[in-house]
Amino acid sequence: MPDGKLELELMDVHGEPIGQHVNIFLRHQTLSNDRVARDVDASQTIVVSGLHEAPQGTYRIEIDAPSYQSVNQFVSIPSGRPARKTYTLPVNKDRVVDVNFPPFDELGAVRALLENSPAVAGFAEKTGQALYGALDKPRCAGLLNMAAKAERTRLNNNRTVLSYITELREIRGDRFYAKVDPTLRSETKNSIGSGLFHKVSGALHKPVPPFEPADSFKTQDRYGNLQLTFSVDRASGEWMVDMDIDDAQGFEHIFQVLRNIGGSTHPYNIHQILVGYQEIDTGYRLVV
Repeated sequence: MPDGKLELELMDVHGEPIGQHVNIFLRHQTLSNDRVARDVDASQTIVVSGLHEAPQGTYRIEIDAPSYQSVNQFVSIPSGRPARKTYTLPVNKDRVVDVNFPPFDELGAVRALLENSPAVAGFAEKTGQALYGALDKPRCAGLLNMAAKAERTRLNNNRTVLSYITELREIRGDRFYAKVDPTLRSETKNSIGSGLFHKVSGALHKPVPPFEPADSFKTQDRYGNLQLTFSVDRASGEWMVDMDIDDAQGFEHIFQVLRNIGGSTHPYNIHQILVGYQEIDTGYRLVV
């Protein structure tokens, strides 16, 4: 029997053991030597033995956990010693049973923004803590995702994007629409030269009349880009931004999942990218 070993640690995006029982499938890429380990405790290091070693030690590993998306990668077993691997498993958004959001008093800049937003679509006359408490979980997660990303994104003048947002007008799970200080647009344009933003099409973002489309910019992140699409009311001189986090196919590439459950722009998936890939603290945790 082959005597190669694989030592596995399975973590969530916070770097903590996932704490569930998992199934592991190892399929050799050339030989008939598939290994299966079922219902193993992932709260500790998992050891899979009986594997071929190099130069015939290449396997495809699939990891299935009840509340996480399935991960699928190649792994090589070296000769004479165990292979040691750590994999990050993203949460399956359909298995989220609760979300631990921070108390209103701990929201910082988001608290001030909510207090100054009396005309959010669908939440008429609610502001501050009442508005925060009225948001459903996807909307609240989306708001905190975008606020965290906007606060991390610092322009050439050393101000953050979030500091220019003055009033929320609409909050959705995948974006928000907000009134902004007009200088945000010029400072965003000024940040193109430093490589922070680049100009993109804003054709998919339709402003609410009387606002007219202006231009759109996106950060240069490989995955989880912040997109700012501006519109202007020529009569009043007011500016608005349609803010979202564009993922494209980043979720699949970052975590090597077999399939992206729920779509790339679901706020819980964006949360996993921000925390696990960009190391941004969104202020909340998903409970599975």
